[in-house]
Amino acid sequence: MQNWVVADRIAIRFLNLVFSYTFFFPEASLAEIEKIYEIAVNGSDDEKISAAAILCGASLVRGWNIQEHTVFFITKLLSPPVPADYSGTDSHLIGYAPFLNVLLVGISSVDCVQIYSLHGLVPQLAGALMPICEVFGSCAPKVSCTLTTGEEISSHQVFSNAFNLLLRLWRFNHPPLEHVMGGDIPPVGSQLTPEYLLLVRNSQLAILGTQPKHQACIASALSGLVHGTPVHQVVDAVLNMMFRKMGRGGQPLTPTASGSSNSSGSGPEDASLRLKLPAWDILEAIPFVLDAALTACAHGRLSPRELATGLKDLSDFLPASLATIASYFSAEVTRGIWKPAFMNGTDWPSPAANLSMVEQQIKKVLAATGVDVPSLAAEKMYGTLLVEVGSSPATLPLPLAALVSLTITYKLDRATERLLTVVGPALNSLAAGCPWPCMPIIASLWAQKVKRWADYLIFSASRTVFHHKSDAVVQLLKSCFTSTLGLNSSPVSSNGGVGALLGHGFGSHYSGGMSPVAPGILYLRVHRDVRDVMFMTEVVLSLLMQSVRDIASCGLPKERLEKLKKTKYGMRYGQVSLAAAMTRVKLAASLGASIVWISGGLTLVQSLIKETLPSWFISVHGSEHEGTESEEMAAMLGGYALAYFAVLCGTFAWGVDLMSPASKRRPKVLGAHLEFLANALDGKISLGCIWGTWRAYVPALVTLMVGCTPAWIPEVDVEVLKRVSKGLRQWNEEELAIALLGLGGIHAMGAAAEVIVERG
Repeated sequence: MQNWVVADRIAIRFLNLVFSYTFFFPEASLAEIEKIYEIAVNGSDDEKISAAAILCGASLVRGWNIQEHTVFFITKLLSPPVPADYSGTDSHLIGYAPFLNVLLVGISSVDCVQIYSLHGLVPQLAGALMPICEVFGSCAPKVSCTLTTGEEISSHQVFSNAFNLLLRLWRFNHPPLEHVMGGDIPPVGSQLTPEYLLLVRNSQLAILGTQPKHQACIASALSGLVHGTPVHQVVDAVLNMMFRKMGRGGQPLTPTASGSSNSSGSGPEDASLRLKLPAWDILEAIPFVLDAALTACAHGRLSPRELATGLKDLSDFLPASLATIASYFSAEVTRGIWKPAFMNGTDWPSPAANLSMVEQQIKKVLAATGVDVPSLAAEKMYGTLLVEVGSSPATLPLPLAALVSLTITYKLDRATERLLTVVGPALNSLAAGCPWPCMPIIASLWAQKVKRWADYLIFSASRTVFHHKSDAVVQLLKSCFTSTLGLNSSPVSSNGGVGALLGHGFGSHYSGGMSPVAPGILYLRVHRDVRDVMFMTEVVLSLLMQSVRDIASCGLPKERLEKLKKTKYGMRYGQVSLAAAMTRVKLAASLGASIVWISGGLTLVQSLIKETLPSWFISVHGSEHEGTESEEMAAMLGGYALAYFAVLCGTFAWGVDLMSPASKRRPKVLGAHLEFLANALDGKISLGCIWGTWRAYVPALVTLMVGCTPAWIPEVDVEVLKRVSKGLRQWNEEELAIALLGLGGIHAMGAAAEVIVERG
């Protein structure tokens, strides 16, 4: 009793400190956290649970100066040691079920997961969760632990909380940027899937000497279900549990290997008894359950409302099944074999109440980009005639309709938030990949349910415009350049700069709904969905050179330039200074390099330097302002822009020294590009670009390498350096030629000395 009183006093004192004095007494707060941690390790069962709740409260969310210690303590508590006096045959973790469940629920919010990600502890947390999933997913829920509050905790509940949290962590476990973009190791993003988790689990069992049952618990390949097998019996039991309220127990829903339907006709009581099974066994059967239910709905044996209710009962019974449901429906949408579901408000929920509002808001969001938004009205094709059918209901693929119907059955509270954060991203990703206007339809349905989410849903729907129109991506990139350089009259980007590129977020900042979103924010949200990434180098290069021409002509169209030439003072008030133009050129080049880097990383940068740039110099390009006074300046600025563009791209990809993991790939690509320069300077290659652009590019590129990336130069073959140096000397760039050879290493010193002697 005395220990409990002490723990209670410490808890109260600590909470007061967190809310009142966290920012003023970090040492005292850390001391209190350590005391709470000691209670969580050595206290009684009730004291441990109380201490765990405190650690997962304000000290984790608000105590920024002690967060790193708190997340570390919580992670350690998720892996409690085996008690010295423990002699049971089952895992010792089972006895910690109430304690572990408090921790799992406490760190399952979106904010807490983000905190773990920011502190780089996602892998450690995942490592602590996997044993919990294995232990509680492998034991039958025969015995439930009862808390002092009267709440019962089953193994299914602990497993589901750990499993869903683990799957959510997969989204946040990103490797260092230089590893993903650097190309030294395969990007792990493609491995961070539930299927990968399954492989890890089975490999761990194999290492421990346990024969792994390959539980295809996420999205099984439905090769066939044999009648009378244990899996078939579990499928029958789950189906009866899902649809017992509708009196469907005697109707055939279970698929067999032949594709026909069969059912053992077991009653609800048998189903309840048979579902006292380990969670892994139930998850193994769920893909077959979903296949049977979806097939029955498609053939009219199960109404859409009954399907949604049954899915809700399944997810309530085993919340971990939500991951399987989302994964299975996503796979079925990809297969494309299901008939569409008419969202008419009778069979399926209807988005008609605010679909037109969503369309108008999407147009407002994209107003600053100049991208056309496809109509949301239903359309049908008759021969070559496209006919709009305004009265036709919206449609979704049947699996997607089932998934969204399931999600909108949830009441919004703290408990269901954990579940929606599992299925929500999957629903969003699936809808974004479906034909237009699936995502706006889902946004309309959810906006009816939760009005405060309308801004986010509309913004998500706006992003899908770029998934279905490649020319929309090009237009978006063009808007990025014009807004950054201040070359348009949009109220969002009239002053240019980074502020115009990224804006100030999104939302209903003005009366009348959503405000236009800056193009940079939009591109950051859609660039991962660009299907043909390799064409981005050509697009960005073209937009960069167009921007240079606009800068050279003050951003004025050709008609206004001709008018200015005829005025008394000519171009005096229209022509910008060279210094001001160079500032904007550097800004354009840095934007172009940033877009290339975030779009495709190392692979795209190397393709740009090794292939795209040489091809561009060889090709013939017409000047938009040919014959005007700005042509010469545009050509010169274009060379400078390309030089800055190339060096910045290389710096992003390789770094400026030998420390970057990707720097070992630099000599080959850089050497090939400088060899192209040498061949062109020797006259072995005919160039199609404007001479002024080439004349400005080569010295500018070498100057940047000498001044900013001198570590690159010794990696290039000495003979290539000599040839480039010779070409520079022919252009009277002797000092630059000597500087290039001087950084070329020992083998280039002789050539540098010869140049100096000849010059003297």
